[in-house]
Amino acid sequence: MEKAYVKVWESCLEIIRDNVSSQSFKTWFEPIKPVKLSNSVLTIQVPSQFFYEWLEEHYITLLKKTIKKELGTEGRLEYSIVMENSHNSSKPFTVKIPTNSKKELKNPSVSMPIDLNQNTIRNPFIIPGLKKVNVESQLNANYSFENFVEGDCNRLARSAGFAVANKPGGTAFNPLLIYGGVGLGKTHLAHAIGIQIKNEFPNKTVLYVSSEKFTQQYIDSVRNNNQNDFVHFYQMIDVLIIDDVQYFAGKEKTQDVFFHIFNHLHQTGKQIILTADKPPVELQGFEQRLLSRFKWGLAADLQTPGLETRIAILEKKLYTDGIDLPKEVIEYLAYSITTNVRELEGALISLLAQSSMNKKAITLELAKQMIDKFVKNTAREVSIDYIQKVVCDYFDLPIELLKSKTRKREVVQARQIAMYFAKSMTKSSLATIGLHCGGKDHATVLHACRTVNNLMDTDKRFKNTLMN
Repeated sequence: MEKAYVKVWESCLEIIRDNVSSQSFKTWFEPIKPVKLSNSVLTIQVPSQFFYEWLEEHYITLLKKTIKKELGTEGRLEYSIVMENSHNSSKPFTVKIPTNSKKELKNPSVSMPIDLNQNTIRNPFIIPGLKKVNVESQLNANYSFENFVEGDCNRLARSAGFAVANKPGGTAFNPLLIYGGVGLGKTHLAHAIGIQIKNEFPNKTVLYVSSEKFTQQYIDSVRNNNQNDFVHFYQMIDVLIIDDVQYFAGKEKTQDVFFHIFNHLHQTGKQIILTADKPPVELQGFEQRLLSRFKWGLAADLQTPGLETRIAILEKKLYTDGIDLPKEVIEYLAYSITTNVRELEGALISLLAQSSMNKKAITLELAKQMIDKFVKNTAREVSIDYIQKVVCDYFDLPIELLKSKTRKREVVQARQIAMYFAKSMTKSSLATIGLHCGGKDHATVLHACRTVNNLMDTDKRFKNTLMN
């Protein structure tokens, strides 16, 4: 006959299985053994102190609700912890976790009776209860290479990331530092590399962690006097991804511990991937020895996406979501939002929401209304791309023709007008304007501006065309 405590714990596991990932369930719940059930108190045995602390930090709320559901409001939980020692005959000790007090659950006030005659000193190179296969990668499955649109703005970083993903720790790109402004895809690319490595090398331990989380974990390890566990945990990772490393600035102790982790990983051929908002030479508040290590591998930048890339990003997102939008609306969004990908996707979501809530068809007019509101409080500079589109629409020319080498009169005039407006309405240099207009030099742009000014002074019809 099945014992009552076994039956209760199996019922609890059925609930827990539906609320955690299969990997988490296998790692943190399958090793647990039910021991006894007495007066609505279920005792479960866990393999180590570390195991108990992990459950108490990450799953205590779930356990509390599950125990209440199975044993009623009076239900309580006790952990029987097997201490790490060399004596097989030693008995576990018990920590009582009452499930009717939220405060006690989060930070239980318990004294842990440890027999001083037992050998309780842990080997600092082993983390009890935690094996490499048990580490969850913390990767977002949506941030894959398939969803990352390649363009001139990110080609180097993406190519380097793909090379690292196919040979982690075996390329010259170690560490790989991906840097760029807000919303340009640093986090997406870092996740994509991690996901690809997990697909290609399932046995490798990949971990993504933000710099803030890393710092907080280190502070907790100091508070709990288990810095050794913290350091050795990170030293066993095969691929370590640290996001927004610039937030280590000014944190000397965090930098110091990361320095030692970095050294160990690098020397043992493990892969390190970092993201930052600036290149290493511009990072402030860092120890020189750490900055020099950031420069060992490759620093690849992500730039603001060009027009074609912005259109491709929108089309990719719409295709993934199964949404069909008029091409003119997609182009208008891409021409109008030039700052970063995050704002571009935000504008698209706002447009879809406007259409859905107001039950209006998505038209160019609706897009214009929405974009005006979206950027109302932002001093938005007109882009060269947008100027070229307006000019090409007016003259009914394809934009590719404007950027070509052709010397046809009507194309030359449209190109000159686009250069004139770009100089007067943007802060771009003459060289940059020329680059956007088919690779012309700054002298050609200057000549175009003078030509347009002269025509405006001598040709009233031409002047009216420009003013309108």
